[in-house]
Amino acid sequence: MRKTGLTRGLFISFEGGEGAGKSTQIKRLADKLRAKGYGLTVTREPGGSQGAEAVRHVILSGAAEPFGPKMEALLFAAARSDHVEQVIRPAVERGDIVLCDRFVDSWRVYQGGAGNIDPVFMAVIERVSVNGMMPDLTLIFDIDPAVGLRRATARRGNEVADRFERETLAIHEARRAAFLEIARNDPERCVVIDAAQEPDAVEDAVTRAVFSVIERKFAPSRNEAQEA
Repeated sequence: MRKTGLTRGLFISFEGGEGAGKSTQIKRLADKLRAKGYGLTVTREPGGSQGAEAVRHVILSGAAEPFGPKMEALLFAAARSDHVEQVIRPAVERGDIVLCDRFVDSWRVYQGGAGNIDPVFMAVIERVSVNGMMPDLTLIFDIDPAVGLRRATARRGNEVADRFERETLAIHEARRAAFLEIARNDPERCVVIDAAQEPDAVEDAVTRAVFSVIERKFAPSRNEAQEA
């Protein structure tokens, strides 16, 4: 049963470096929200829609690298635009809570952080691709990159590392700093989660952050409460 009062849903993004445990925590949160009766959409970037999933393969395989960072940034933006319009916006409009594994902040950190793309160019294509659909809450999972990469390697097993996991530790450390800077610059949207904790402790922190926003946005008005 869908909870009452959700005339407009909630958009939550999960951000952070490799091996931070986002996927595990998304699953745990999704199970908790479903048990409480909330409509739910779980998705990811790059990908999440049919068109964007095709682009995801091209990006993560490294096939786009020879065409340069600007082309890769455009591919990400095209994938995001399709994802927003085909999946995220419709879900929010029908009252779902959307949980998205990475969104525009990862694009800012991974593509914009490369330092060789014009910031004005990045800002323009970000604005077009997002088209007003920014997260209501962003959880930034913070972890020492060396620890995160060890986790990612263990999780991957015999699978081939994607192009981002193959990059140097120094690059991953710079990305961690960039995520934390985003959180400092946008404290109303972003909550930093200590991802080095045990999974249960991370889950508790995620639950507190998410339900605080749910209660603030979806609490019945006084008139509704009196009518009930």
